[in-house]
Amino acid sequence: MVSSASESGKKLSLSALWRLMRPRQWIKNTFVLAPLVFAGELADAASVVTSLLTMALFCVASSATYIFNDWRDIEKDRLHPRKRFTRPLASGEVSKPQALVLFVFLYLLLLAGFVVLPSVMLVILAYLVLNMAYSLVLKNQPVIDIFTIALGFVLRVHAGAVAIAVPVSSWMFVSTLSLALYLAAIKRRQELADSGSHGRAVLRQYSISLVDRYAEMSAICAVLFYSLFVMSERPELIMTIPLVLYGLFRYWFVVDVRGGGESPTDVLFSDWQLALTVMIWIGLCVYLLARSAGQWI
Repeated sequence: MVSSASESGKKLSLSALWRLMRPRQWIKNTFVLAPLVFAGELADAASVVTSLLTMALFCVASSATYIFNDWRDIEKDRLHPRKRFTRPLASGEVSKPQALVLFVFLYLLLLAGFVVLPSVMLVILAYLVLNMAYSLVLKNQPVIDIFTIALGFVLRVHAGAVAIAVPVSSWMFVSTLSLALYLAAIKRRQELADSGSHGRAVLRQYSISLVDRYAEMSAICAVLFYSLFVMSERPELIMTIPLVLYGLFRYWFVVDVRGGGESPTDVLFSDWQLALTVMIWIGLCVYLLARSAGQWI
């Protein structure tokens, strides 16, 4: 679809619209699949399809959120040394009317989701409200901003459990929260390191030493709670604990030595050791759980 109704008079770029939705960030929505894997439902085709559909709906919801954020922050992004080139709205590759059309289209897809998975959509609605509150108010509130980001990951796991109607261990929820707090704290740390307090208003109330302590505490909690989850409910996964430790160590190495961490997805895509660790962890979890359930030998 090509349109000439852009503010700059340029034709619509499909690649720019695609980047506006930030598909690289969709990897975060794989958290939706955690209940499917850890509840041992991978052999159930209906559960797999429902979980994948739930993840797709979260991709739509997260893309709508990114468009809303970019719309609100367009003037700030145009002053940012990197975002003014990488954000399609800030760079002028996508006009505001074009972004609005895409935003409305994504919300129409979400409305259709209420017909297919109404219970899941209630969780996604909570996610949308949370992120709108974050964009409007909460992102400027220290500590609350980090917890808001982390809560989005917890909602993904909850939606995955609701989708296939399985109970989720409290250990899984608190492990997810701790890991997400770690990633959010590291993100704030790198924003401070790269842009100082000029990147966003809330950074003026943080220091690198403070968010380093937040990250350390969250990383310790993530390993501790994951280990408790494994030992109490999924002992067959005990050999995956060293992989989780190595993944956290490697992530911190990339952050401290290579200056990554402002975007967790960029770190994952750019560091082959970290990506390989995550893939091995996923593959090992799937294999061990399936073997424990008698699905594989």
